[in-house]
Amino acid sequence: MWRDEPDWITVSPRSDLPRRVLRNEVVIVFLLSLGASAVYAIVQLLADLTARGGLAKATAQLNVSQAPGRPWLDLTLQLLSILFALVPVALAIHLLRRDHGSPERVLGLDARRPGRDVGIGVILALCIGVPGIGLYVVGRALGIGATVIPASLPHIWWAIPVLVLSAIQNATVEEVIVVGYLLTRLRDLRWRTPAAIGLSALIRGSYHLYQGFGAFLGNAVMGVIFATFYRRYGRVTPLIVAHSILDIISFVGYALLRPYLHRWFPGLVP
Repeated sequence: MWRDEPDWITVSPRSDLPRRVLRNEVVIVFLLSLGASAVYAIVQLLADLTARGGLAKATAQLNVSQAPGRPWLDLTLQLLSILFALVPVALAIHLLRRDHGSPERVLGLDARRPGRDVGIGVILALCIGVPGIGLYVVGRALGIGATVIPASLPHIWWAIPVLVLSAIQNATVEEVIVVGYLLTRLRDLRWRTPAAIGLSALIRGSYHLYQGFGAFLGNAVMGVIFATFYRRYGRVTPLIVAHSILDIISFVGYALLRPYLHRWFPGLVP
């Protein structure tokens, strides 16, 4: 049982589906989304560890061109990739709506409190972002982290809007599935709160392993903070805002400031 449950948890009863059905559902949802990403990340980590130079020489590129030299095709593929990445989110919301009612009630996924959600999101982003940069620097210095290139799109008019959409898509997928959906389903399965938060954080860290051990640790800590927030307040909207801010700053900031960052931090920025 979850102890000292806040009001949001008691809004809807637990699902009455058999535990086996719920377990199978969770496995399927994650294999279609972040679980698959975790498997690929682990394989990539092993590949980097066993390659010449190890993690210290590895590079992780995000937001790369999908059709070099063909900008309109590239834009089309970028938008399709963002769109289809959101399908598991729709599936998770559909499954929770079936058992628990509207996503506004069970996930806190709405725009009823825009000012408050944005304010909380900014505070969370600050709390996560600054230590995250520190962990990245330490990981690179110790040789246990890959060089991360947040944006490798061509210099074209649609690059910045696509990076912003990519950031929002990442935030929506991760916060809805690995926090809102997972914690709700673990509640249905009668997991204790610390175990549920721990599993959520572990999964979040695992699909960032392709970036190295520092990224795993940083994202796991972020997972504990975000899952604890959701466990207390029952709203994923501020988490999506915070995550979007972090990724937008990372993606867009890198794209715009890369020449200067390379000059200021020659050992950290390629």
